[in-house]
Amino acid sequence: MTHDPAWWPPRRDFLVAALALPTAVVLAGRRVAAQSRPRAPTPSCVEKGQATPPQTAGPFFKPRSPRRASLLEPGMAGTRVVVAGAVLSTDCRPIPGALVDFWQADDRGEYDNAGFRLRGHQFTDELGRYRLETIVPGLYPGRTRHFHVRVQAPNQPVLTTQLYFPDEPGNRSDWIFRPELVMAVRDEAGAKAAAFDFVLVVLAPKPTG
Repeated sequence: MTHDPAWWPPRRDFLVAALALPTAVVLAGRRVAAQSRPRAPTPSCVEKGQATPPQTAGPFFKPRSPRRASLLEPGMAGTRVVVAGAVLSTDCRPIPGALVDFWQADDRGEYDNAGFRLRGHQFTDELGRYRLETIVPGLYPGRTRHFHVRVQAPNQPVLTTQLYFPDEPGNRSDWIFRPELVMAVRDEAGAKAAAFDFVLVVLAPKPTG
């Protein structure tokens, strides 16, 4: 598998930028910290062994989405956002070649169920990294702002989950929302940068014979 090096910043620059991001993930069962206090980072090597929790796929998943790292199209309305991170095992090892499949609502809160607008999948690079260019999803009744995603390590079970934005008013009333799935988000030059690491339970291969 080959990757265009232009789509990912140097690892040192990425790590520096990631450390500078205000983080917004808290452990389950604890109250969300006040905005003036630092937030816990997304669960990866910081909370060793803590896997990313699953969530419902909802009614709008479609298989066989296009392989692409950008969901942007000419004339597409909405605030641009780059979502980036890594897929890791619970012992903090990067997982190369992991499938990461995103789907989402447009800026009006509508899903494209006829085609594949704002739907796409990609595979992590040799360091387990992914990067997605898209727009901030809109709202629809009963839900806070979110992305849907399916993540799968090679020859392993699929994790279906959702990602959320910090400080959204709808987070408090959305019964599906989980604070462990909040991305770290910051504003930059008219767009947004979001970060989240997925942590998967990797099962040992079954013995043969």
